[in-house]
Amino acid sequence: MFEDLFSGAGLALAAQWGVSVLCGGMIGLERQLLGKAIGIRTSILICLGTQVFVSLGAGTGNPIADPTRVLGQVVTGVGFLGAGVILARGGAVTGVTSAAVVWILAAIGSMNGLGYPIRAVGLAFLTLFLLIGIRLLEKGFKRLRGGSHEPEEGSQADA
Repeated sequence: MFEDLFSGAGLALAAQWGVSVLCGGMIGLERQLLGKAIGIRTSILICLGTQVFVSLGAGTGNPIADPTRVLGQVVTGVGFLGAGVILARGGAVTGVTSAAVVWILAAIGSMNGLGYPIRAVGLAFLTLFLLIGIRLLEKGFKRLRGGSHEPEEGSQADA
């Protein structure tokens, strides 16, 4: 059993897992530092779990296997997971970005599971750039802070 881990296929599998853990961990760290619902552990597990399911669907060796069917089911399941982090309180909807992060983590895991680890890492870095860069823009430009990102004066959210 353990000899399989040190074969060429075992090392490739370990590398895939490593990419999923790295990508999920980077994005999860950013979210956890902000105190968001989707943190390091959850992000790693979403990315890794998606990668495993997609790899299984793509690498069965069965000529009638269709990895797009697995992807379709992953998208459905991840949609429910993302919906679970969206909350409505006092007229404000929160957690939409966290739900979007769930989607992108699944996309990164899928990309990695289909054999595109470099693209998966690139997508993870692009995601981090967007999350951090847009937050910095919002801090620098008052007009970007409107809408649901900051409560309006006199609203219930101020109380």
